[in-house]
Amino acid sequence: MLIIVDKRLSSEAQKELTHYGEVLLFGTEHITYEAVSCHPDVFICFLNGKLIVAPNCPDEIIRKFSDNGIQFLTGVKPVGGLYPESALYNATITDNLLIHNLNFTDKSIFENAPDLKHINVNQAYTRCNLLHITENNFITSDRGIEKKIKAHGFNVLYVNPEQIVLPGFNHGFFGGCCGKHKNCLFINGNLKFIQEEENVRELCHLLKFEIIELTKKPLFDIGSILFIQEEEDMND
Repeated sequence: MLIIVDKRLSSEAQKELTHYGEVLLFGTEHITYEAVSCHPDVFICFLNGKLIVAPNCPDEIIRKFSDNGIQFLTGVKPVGGLYPESALYNATITDNLLIHNLNFTDKSIFENAPDLKHINVNQAYTRCNLLHITENNFITSDRGIEKKIKAHGFNVLYVNPEQIVLPGFNHGFFGGCCGKHKNCLFINGNLKFIQEEENVRELCHLLKFEIIELTKKPLFDIGSILFIQEEEDMND
């Protein structure tokens, strides 16, 4: 198991993650905003058994994929320096849905998701803002996304983003603090620092998800925690 995280992730959180797989630190320079330059979900998109990476994803990440037999597709456009070009791959994708600002989604994602239902939202940092727990249950930090997803009949829990740390911006987003593997929800921080703590715990309990808090500190947006299994078939 490879676990890809922002290279600035605290040593405490890194140590906790080593119990679940090999931690691979992700970082770039002079490509996009400093605040999100090391966020893996800005450069890597999971699409139902396929892994799509931006063409300017760091070489060391590509080499690691090759060394571990992880197959991937290369996207069309590179991640850009300014929004929304910095959010081309930051889509939320489930078994049946592609949720993103579809005006900016990289062409490679459309080409490899012909059967998915498309839901267009204004926020192009969709993956940072919208975490899907199960196919019908989501957590978001964006009121516009919340309204749109509810209109499609899904259950959505809102978490106020002002409680989440992201240096360089006024705040981060809940989805960017999290990673999901099997029936576990990993969170970079401790839920006691958000007002919606009990709501999050109740939802995860209802869905039989275990919550694993990686630190005892406030939630910190690191551009998601990406779990990649070497044995997964990601054929082109």
